[in-house]
Amino acid sequence: MPFYAKVTFVLIGIFLSIYMLYVGDEILVPLIFALFISILLNPMVNWMVRKKVPKIVAISIALFVAIVVILGLVGIIAAQFTMVAKTYPQLRVKFEATITEYTQWIAARLNTDPNAVLTWMRNTQHEAMNSINSSIGQTLLTVGNAFVVIVLVPVYIFLILLYKPLFLEFIRRLFNPQHHSTVVEVLVSIKTIIQSYLVGLVIEAVIVAVLNSIALLVLGIEYAIILGITGAIVNVIPYIGGVIGFGVPMVVAFLTKSPLTALLVLVLYSVIQFVDNHYLVPYIVASKVKVNALVAIVVVLMGGMLWGVPGMFLSIPLTALVKVIFDHVRELHPWGFLIGDDIPTLIRLPFDTPRTRQNKRASK
Repeated sequence: MPFYAKVTFVLIGIFLSIYMLYVGDEILVPLIFALFISILLNPMVNWMVRKKVPKIVAISIALFVAIVVILGLVGIIAAQFTMVAKTYPQLRVKFEATITEYTQWIAARLNTDPNAVLTWMRNTQHEAMNSINSSIGQTLLTVGNAFVVIVLVPVYIFLILLYKPLFLEFIRRLFNPQHHSTVVEVLVSIKTIIQSYLVGLVIEAVIVAVLNSIALLVLGIEYAIILGITGAIVNVIPYIGGVIGFGVPMVVAFLTKSPLTALLVLVLYSVIQFVDNHYLVPYIVASKVKVNALVAIVVVLMGGMLWGVPGMFLSIPLTALVKVIFDHVRELHPWGFLIGDDIPTLIRLPFDTPRTRQNKRASK
C-alpha cells in the first residue's frame, strides 16, 4: 500500500476514534473511573476472598469502605464550605469596598471619571449575572447528569469486580495461545500502573493539602483549610491544576489582608509547587507512569477538550496504558518510545545513510 494511502487510513482512524470518544463521554467516563477504582479495590477483595469471605460480601465490604472514605472527605469539605458561606456577606462587602477604592485610585492616575468606571463595572457585573441566570437550566442538567454518574459508578465497580473472571477469560480467548504470555505481561503492567498511580496521587494530594493549609494558616488567611484542600484537589490535574490553584487564595488574601500578603501566598505556593513537581510527582506519582512532559501536556489539553475536567484527570493514566500496549507490539515500538521519557544522548541525527557510513570508514 502506498505511503499516502497508509497515512490517509491512519488519519481517518484517529479522527473516528476521537469522535467516538467525544460522543460517548457520558458512558465512557464513569466506566473508566469505575474500572480504575475496581483495580484499586481488587487487592482488598482478593485478600478477603483468600480469608474465606464470600466474593459478593467481599466486594460489598470493599465498596462500602471506598464510599465511606469518599463521603468523609466530602463531609470535611462541606463543613469548610459552610464556614465560608456564613462569612460570605462580610466578604462581599469587603470585595465591593476594595473594588471601589482601587477604581478611584486607577481613575485618579488615568485622569478618568471614577463614576464612569464604576458604572461600567456595575454594567459588566449585571451582564455577567444575567448570563449566569440564563445558564441555570444547563447547570441543573449538569448536576443531574453528575448525580446519575455518582449512582452508576458504584454499580459499575461492583459488576466489574464480580465479573472479573469473565473478562479475563474473554481476553484469553481473544488471543492465540502463543501470545498469552505477552497478554499477561500487559495486563500485569496495566494493573501495576493504575494502582501505583492512584495511590501515589492520593498521597500527593494529602501532602499538598497539608502544605497549602499550613502556609495559609501561617499567613493568617481566612478559610485556610478549605483553600488548602481545594488547591490540592485542583492540583490533581497534571501540570495545569497547580497554576489554577494559585488564584483563589491570592484573591482571598488580597481582600482580607493586603497586596503584600497576596504576594506572599504566591511565593509560598510557588515553593510548594516546586517541591511537588521535583520531589512528590517524580518519586510518588510518576515512578510507574513513564510519559514525557510534552506528551503529558498535550494529552491533558486534549482530555479537557474531549471530556472536560474528568478528561484532564484521566488523560495521563490512559496515555500510560496506551504506552504499555505500544511497548508490547513490535510495529508500535516507535510510538511507545515517543510517548516515553527515555531521552537518547545523541548529538547528530541517528540515521545510518551512505554518507554517514562513508564518514565512518574514513574516520577509521
